[in-house]
Amino acid sequence: MGNAQSPPANPRYASASRAFSKKELEDLKSLFASLAAQSQTNNQYIVPSVFKTYFGLHSPLGDRMFDLVSQKSKDQRLSFQDLVIAKGTYEKGTKDDIEEFIYQLVDLSGNGILDRSDLESVLTAMFETIFSEKDAELGPSSHEDVVDIFLNAATFSKHVEGSAEKSMSFEDFRNWCALLPSVKKYLASLLMPPDAGRPGSHVPCLLHGESVDSNMMLLRKEYAWHIGGALSQQELEEWKLLYHSAYNGLSFNTFLGNISFSVAATNF
Repeated sequence: MGNAQSPPANPRYASASRAFSKKELEDLKSLFASLAAQSQTNNQYIVPSVFKTYFGLHSPLGDRMFDLVSQKSKDQRLSFQDLVIAKGTYEKGTKDDIEEFIYQLVDLSGNGILDRSDLESVLTAMFETIFSEKDAELGPSSHEDVVDIFLNAATFSKHVEGSAEKSMSFEDFRNWCALLPSVKKYLASLLMPPDAGRPGSHVPCLLHGESVDSNMMLLRKEYAWHIGGALSQQELEEWKLLYHSAYNGLSFNTFLGNISFSVAATNF
């Protein structure tokens, strides 16, 4: 009788691990060891509560992310191989791989039907996370109009058997992401620790004079965040208010004059 054979290596893990450098894999092992220790599982696996706390995902979006990263394991255990496979696809994969992963992520129920309620829940969770610390005076209801705007940009063309409502196909989702790069940037970075400056969570700071009432501005922080989705990190830091009709007058020539002066000063 020969010795018992070790189980064969997961081919998906072998493939995914090749996408990382040696140091990146060592860093992942260190992260896993830390989270597994916090999970009190003999360093064998990570439990959902520890996973969601570390990555700052406390909404249904966090539950769905754990489900996908753990390869939809029913025992609620996240292994090291699971983590490498998920990050290899989600962060190191092709554009199609990443978008397919995000498409599955926003299907919160995991039933293969991405409908308006799924998107609404995801957008609401995103805004509450991104703006909660930056705008304590804004309550959850303050984002409802922006959520509606983002939802109305979506197309639902996929027929659902037994339902009068259509769902969002993968192609619909890709087109929606193209319209809303800020959303895609955020959803594509959720396995990065939030305290590391997670891409897609940065809200540009609008600089303006003390005499300008912020309530009179059309550029809300949600809109600035949306525009910032198409910009580099360097371009996101601070924006300066160059013109406001209530203070600079209603003349279009005055507006152009301010813009021209700013460009000339920058070039100088």
